[in-house]
Amino acid sequence: MKKLLLSLIALVLLVSFKPATTRIITGIVTDGTDALPGAAIATNNSKQVVATNIKGEFSITITDKDTELRVSYIGYVSQLVKIGKSNKISIHLIPDSKSLSEVIVAGYGVQKKVTMTGSVSTVNAASPLQGRVAGVSVNRSKSNVVRNDESYAAINENTFHKAKNDPLSTFSIDVDVASYTNIRRFINGGNLPPVDAVRIEEMINYFDYSYEQPKGNDPVNIVTEIAPAPWNNKHKLVQIGLQAKTIPTVNLPASNLVFLIDVSGSMNDPNKLPLLVSSFKLLTDQLRAKDKVAIVVYAGNSGVVLPATSGDEKTRIKEALDKLSAGGSTAGGQGIELAYKIASENFVKGGNNRVILATDGDFNVGASNDVEMQKLIEEKRKTGIFLTVLGYGMGNYKDSKMEILADKGNGNYAYIDNLTEARKVLVNEFGGTLFTVAKDVKLQIEFNPSKVQSYRLIGYENRLLNKEDFNDDKKDAGEIGSGHTVTALYEIIPVGIKDDLSDSVDDLKYQKTNQSKSDHSDEILTVKLRYKEPSGNKSKLLTKGIIDNALGFNATSDNFRFAAAVAEFGMILRKSSFKQNATFEQVITLAENAKGKDKEGYRSEFLSLVKSAKLMAKDLLSIKDKLIMNEEN
Repeated sequence: MKKLLLSLIALVLLVSFKPATTRIITGIVTDGTDALPGAAIATNNSKQVVATNIKGEFSITITDKDTELRVSYIGYVSQLVKIGKSNKISIHLIPDSKSLSEVIVAGYGVQKKVTMTGSVSTVNAASPLQGRVAGVSVNRSKSNVVRNDESYAAINENTFHKAKNDPLSTFSIDVDVASYTNIRRFINGGNLPPVDAVRIEEMINYFDYSYEQPKGNDPVNIVTEIAPAPWNNKHKLVQIGLQAKTIPTVNLPASNLVFLIDVSGSMNDPNKLPLLVSSFKLLTDQLRAKDKVAIVVYAGNSGVVLPATSGDEKTRIKEALDKLSAGGSTAGGQGIELAYKIASENFVKGGNNRVILATDGDFNVGASNDVEMQKLIEEKRKTGIFLTVLGYGMGNYKDSKMEILADKGNGNYAYIDNLTEARKVLVNEFGGTLFTVAKDVKLQIEFNPSKVQSYRLIGYENRLLNKEDFNDDKKDAGEIGSGHTVTALYEIIPVGIKDDLSDSVDDLKYQKTNQSKSDHSDEILTVKLRYKEPSGNKSKLLTKGIIDNALGFNATSDNFRFAAAVAEFGMILRKSSFKQNATFEQVITLAENAKGKDKEGYRSEFLSLVKSAKLMAKDLLSIKDKLIMNEEN
């Protein structure tokens, strides 16, 4: 009888059990007029989080237990949306006038006097905050305060150099793109970025350029173009492009990856750990059976969540990601040590051995200062294990730390502000992000003094090398991945043009002042490139002389004109001493006429950012004028 009763209960439970069903809801988020890209949409029960794309559109999977969507965007009132029967939703967010009324523009000299509670200090009126964030701050209770202690390394802008005194320019290539997406986050959030957050080379290199693929055995091709500089048509602009060989994914070597994930308390925000987990799920879908993944986490301590697991066990990897939660302090040093240990134990000879660090960079336990972390990473890179750094979040974001880690760890650095960007970095650019085809890539440009009076490298300030470093194979430099492009721009003042931008010095007494003619008198410069094979220790040299055959600006390629537009925008945002006649209007015109095919819409998105920044800059000038008038009265 007892067995029969138990059987009946089990039968009733089985009949009444209904597996959770799912469906997909799509929609758009706007402010009533314009789309809001990067808005966060989260389900209340299944805790799914997605972000809107550049058109404000989103798609999210819900379960039958989800009853509401929470929609949030910086500067707007968050909204709870009831989930009904419709699979399409249009959401209209309302500006948060209370928070937007108290704006601090750090680094631009316009600030209202606000005392900030919690972890934020008092701000004095009209005093720039070096390395702090321009952002919205509200004087509320500690529980609601917005953290505002992001950090950025100071940039000393490159100046013009006299070619006859200093004909060599040497630097390490850079494929990092974090600065551009971080700038996008600021502008989409209603703020211009702080000056030191703007690294022009990372803005330029965010975009793909259709350079010609290498034809020989070398994994890199050098492409050049010359035309008048749009911001000063008496000057010349030289574009030096590098195209890395594209290797089909099926032919890429096996990967030994360690996901090193920050689960400290500072990661407990929708645009941090939840977005991070969604990002790594996208990456997991790209893995092959021959690839291996381990997951290491760190907070107060570090630990292994998932031992090395085959890439075809995607469900197991995703389940381990879903179990992650945030809390505690940030023992970044311990986590990195453990991640490299796991990577070493599973090292694949001839393969892609890499630690992928995902964090907001807010290390506060153990090896926490930049110098200690730099030494730690420099030691670990000698093992042949590379490092990719993915940045998340805002408010306490430590860009300065993460840039150093990626630079010293033979790797790259990207900032993930939404799921669309995660897809770009970890899906669309999978090979370029994770598979190195050439390491320690250096460029050295020699300028012909009979053609060039002065020159200036635009950007790359933190990648400069001494001229003797070019031939020193012990000197670390940048890496370039499968299919990656790298672009560098030089502004040149030709001989005979008035030069008010270079530092004036007297002619040298004991040097020859007259340039004798040579067999290379038609060349304006020579590009020299050194690189090593991913597992090699000896560099190879490529050399290319460039003839002075400047085109009319409108006759140049889309690659050239779009890169020039991005560089000009960067100089405006940086309030560069060398922006000369640069204007938002000219940037918009250049970019509109150089979009090309723009398959993914990135160049169109750039145009939208420039237009938004133009409006904000105009408003800031108006605010500044009013503040000055009030002070005078």
